[in-house]
Amino acid sequence: MKKTIRILIADDERYSRDELKHLLEEFPAVQVVGEAESGEAAVMKAIQLQPDVVFLDVEMPKMNGMEAAKSLQELKKVPLIIFATAYPQFAAEAFRYEATDYLLKPYDEEQLEQTIRRVEKLIGSRKENDISKPSGKLAVEEDGEILYLEPKEILYIYRDEKVSRIITREGDHETKTPLKDLESRLLPFSFFRIHKSYLVNLDYVTRLIPWFNGAYQLEIEGREELLSVSRNYVKALRVRLEL
Repeated sequence: MKKTIRILIADDERYSRDELKHLLEEFPAVQVVGEAESGEAAVMKAIQLQPDVVFLDVEMPKMNGMEAAKSLQELKKVPLIIFATAYPQFAAEAFRYEATDYLLKPYDEEQLEQTIRRVEKLIGSRKENDISKPSGKLAVEEDGEILYLEPKEILYIYRDEKVSRIITREGDHETKTPLKDLESRLLPFSFFRIHKSYLVNLDYVTRLIPWFNGAYQLEIEGREELLSVSRNYVKALRVRLEL
């Protein structure tokens, strides 16, 4: 049985969204799970809905499609990105953001079918390459040694230039392991990305404090420093914290 492909459509024109949604609904394996009118809304809905694929228009208000694609690449679950636009001149730039495809309006149904087939293969390949769930401890290399850390003891992790710093209740550690890899290994636990460089254990969050321009700061149990929450992650974080 094929996996249902969850799709988010981002386009500031209602007619274009409706047209694409209608065309996509012809594919049995596809489910359109949401729509967004801007790049900023697309990122927010991607955090909430965790789609497999995001169809992005290029020219959108507030945050355009290219900026949205850049932000989507920083999410815990990175969706496949397909640009759907009337502007052919952005194609070269689009593939810098690891776009799966670049469709031009008005949509060619045969080309769209080819795109969906490509998506099915990529998602199938992802499923085959999924690693098994990590063990109860997080293994990290530090100064040539392997440390086994209890995830429940980790307060937060942040990326500092070329190292990831792991802040625990008992002390700090550093490793060259990328933050995205650590995040993947901590998926079964209560960790949440609040910023492109920060991963927080939600079990230790004591306060969410309004800051400025829609951003927030987090207070962590037993720590004096406050951690900044990017605007792109605020709404999803509030949902996770049940606020």
